[in-house]
Amino acid sequence: MTPVELSRTVLCAVRRAVDAGVLDVTVPARAVVAPPGPGGTGDYATNIALQLAKPAGRTPRFVAEVLCEQISAAPGVRGVEITGPGFLNISLDSAAPAALVREILSQGSRYGHSDALAGQVLSVRLPADHELRAEVVAEAVVRIAATQGARVHLHRGTGTATLDDGAETETVDLRTLVPAPGDPTPLGPDAARWALLHPAPHDRPRLGVEHLVQRESNPLFRVRYAYARTRALARNAADLGFTAYPGGDLTGPTPPLLSLLADHPRLLLGAATHRAPDRLARHLVTLADATLVFLPTVLPLGDEKPSAAHRARLALVEAAGTVLAGGLSLLGIDAPEYL
Repeated sequence: MTPVELSRTVLCAVRRAVDAGVLDVTVPARAVVAPPGPGGTGDYATNIALQLAKPAGRTPRFVAEVLCEQISAAPGVRGVEITGPGFLNISLDSAAPAALVREILSQGSRYGHSDALAGQVLSVRLPADHELRAEVVAEAVVRIAATQGARVHLHRGTGTATLDDGAETETVDLRTLVPAPGDPTPLGPDAARWALLHPAPHDRPRLGVEHLVQRESNPLFRVRYAYARTRALARNAADLGFTAYPGGDLTGPTPPLLSLLADHPRLLLGAATHRAPDRLARHLVTLADATLVFLPTVLPLGDEKPSAAHRARLALVEAAGTVLAGGLSLLGIDAPEYL
């Protein structure tokens, strides 16, 4: 079961409880599932019971117990545990990692895209003086918001834009960004974009040569290097006579990488909702670091023959490369296969 499928399973559980008259609430449009936080258990957790408790006129624990029974019976779910005030911690069967990898490889660069913000229009105000950081951030906001079905209307000045179709808009003011302290164009297009997009909006971008060094101290290098290494591993595996297969045999230190890949749709939605390309940039750095840690486990060592585990690990690495390349593309940055 993939994170998207699990989210639908949670919503179906809510709908069944409402239809049975156990809960009297409006079924929400979506249910957020994410890796459990401190104190949590299982593969994923959701706060849907806390979200529904007040409108249902029930305690979070009561709602959690109702949904626990429904979710536990769903195919692909191994078990559900209630923790804290009413968090549902869901454990999936052993096929879940393979299903996630298959989903990423089948969707490619569209993994994490949704219609969660369909019908929403963002009215983005840009500085009148064409300040470069605001321009680059606006370009990334347009691309990221589109992945969730939202539209973006760019305009300058202090007024509020009115669209011809009368759509309801939300205004975002990029004039509040801390501007770049100089001209980043000597860094080249990719490093310049990264220098402007990676910092949080309230942080002043640094435009030095640290964005060009080919060392681990450079976050952009780590992201691009991790992607290039995933492509190199695929070539090396082909030389050894095996290809990727997203099977269930993913023994080894995989949970951090799997969790980050599973969390990518939520991070992408958050970046779109908050108009924050910097969130996506930092997520890519974390994903790249987890990928680089996992890479040495993929190829057979010495006289070892390629096994199902090697094919499954290679598929996981290819999935990570897919997400890294897709994320860089949304930031307007190239992902080279050789680095």
